[in-house]
Amino acid sequence: QVQLVESGGGLVQPGGSLRLSCAVSGTIIGFNTMAWYRQAPGKQRELVARIFSGGTTNYVDSVKGRFTISRDIAKNTVYLQMSSLKSEDTAVFYCNLIRSGQYYWGQGTQVTVSS
Repeated sequence: QVQLVESGGGLVQPGGSLRLSCAVSGTIIGFNTMAWYRQAPGKQRELVARIFSGGTTNYVDSVKGRFTISRDIAKNTVYLQMSSLKSEDTAVFYCNLIRSGQYYWGQGTQVTVSS
């Protein structure tokens, strides 16, 4: 059974940094595409960053140069390092895994950027 558990969200001031973690069980992250999505109030869930099984990454334009997705295969954990945070980054962030065409989601972690 695949399970994803996010952590690391919280309240941060504009310009600050946070690191989100997604601990995965039930499968090996190195064999799968992993991603971070976010959903702001009243908006659709959007893809933020993705890391493919080979290690290639891509990002939505609005976070390029500010966010970095990475993984620790030994810990079976994916991270999202966020810096230069803006108020518009406020959202619930979700970890996502794609395996055999099926999507798995974590429960989400709230990130609030406010002074």
